[in-house]
Amino acid sequence: MDAAEQIKRFYEFLEKNYHDKLLGTIRKGKNFFVIDFQELSRFDPELAEDLLEQPEETIKAAEIAVEQFELPSPTKRFKIRLTNIPEDQQIAIRHIRANHIDKLLVLKGIVRQSSDVRPQTVSAKFECPSCGNTISILQLGQKFREPTRCSCGRKGKFRLLSKDLVDSQRLVVEEAPESLEGGEQSKRISVFLREDLVEPIMEKKTTPGSKILVTGILKEVPIPLKEGGTSTRFDIIVEANYIEPIEETFETIDISEEDEKEIRKLVDDPKIYEKLTRSIAPSIYGHEDIKEALVLQLMGGVKKERKDGTVTRGDMHILLVGDPGAAKSTLLIFMSHAAPKARYVAGRGASGAGLTAAVVRDEFLKGWALEAGAMVLANGGYCMIDELDKISPEDRSALHEALSEQRISISKANIQATLRAETTVLAAANPKLGRFDPYQPIAQQIDLPPALINRFDLIFPVR
Repeated sequence: MDAAEQIKRFYEFLEKNYHDKLLGTIRKGKNFFVIDFQELSRFDPELAEDLLEQPEETIKAAEIAVEQFELPSPTKRFKIRLTNIPEDQQIAIRHIRANHIDKLLVLKGIVRQSSDVRPQTVSAKFECPSCGNTISILQLGQKFREPTRCSCGRKGKFRLLSKDLVDSQRLVVEEAPESLEGGEQSKRISVFLREDLVEPIMEKKTTPGSKILVTGILKEVPIPLKEGGTSTRFDIIVEANYIEPIEETFETIDISEEDEKEIRKLVDDPKIYEKLTRSIAPSIYGHEDIKEALVLQLMGGVKKERKDGTVTRGDMHILLVGDPGAAKSTLLIFMSHAAPKARYVAGRGASGAGLTAAVVRDEFLKGWALEAGAMVLANGGYCMIDELDKISPEDRSALHEALSEQRISISKANIQATLRAETTVLAAANPKLGRFDPYQPIAQQIDLPPALINRFDLIFPVR
């Protein structure tokens, strides 16, 4: 289908389905409009197919179709956004391949890192010193492009008249832990946002730790070599068309009729509590009190807000302190697999920034970026911290706010932010001398500061 036909069909679709809503949006001063893909597919399946296979050209045709309406006010760089894309277009980050380049796709993941919002040039106008001709150059890549020659034959430098700037931001999105199988590691991809997608109201929905659904076009980016030139290998990014926050905490589980019958049967079982306790790490003998506490931790509590505004968290933090070989790590690993959403962190390889959040340099936009740590990425789930006593005191202190207030405040470089960390923590540590001394009080043998110990609801000595 050629561009003229696409513009005509989009005009008919918008006229029939969105005319009043579109004009109302423009009257409010907005420069974007969201189209339901399923409605478009029912109206014109061929046009919807073009949108999936040639998204850049087809979306441009839709934006030109909008300009043909009798608009209440002039629009500049009006954008068409797409939502409700079919599930078969949703792809895991690890499954992205070269054949997906320049195609429309949908990604689901957690925001690992977000950069500052910075202006980016999308077009520039130059003047020829010889004839005064004006030359417009679209800035599509990362490198600023200048004209090489004029129609009058002049080559060389041209005078820059003006630049057209838009706001831009880079996100690093990684796969959600609940979507992984076995020992798979989360894969990441860069997502670029522009214009209305980086407005303050939208920026709040893409803070590190937020779970989002990204609709966008996959693009290749050349990798420059240190010795000059460009590598034959390319990096890939997603140019976002639309971002939707996902509010649910865990993945929706499909339950069959047989599963439902079995669950209802267990509910009526008077010994269900004991069965749940015995199902926690069944290969480990004993530790019934600890296993009972872990069941309660999995179920969670209720977050309460009092009349004076004081909030009491509903999550239970548990600390296991004991001798080596007492199965503490085994319990943590088991719980990290049993919990629907969990992060496992080992003390020797953990830092305060890795546990909470950090401010890092952005290699693409050359600014500062906010990167989420384990506690933020596990927001709404569980964080298992092994070898807590091996983490340095400076790094351990970063946990204080996350454990008590369930948030993390960052004020570094030029970034000030507060991230949600509504995370349940299960931690393990060794006594001060490596093993418990039977002739000394247990409290004196826990080599952790009181400010940290007080933030745990249950502390179990394990021998």
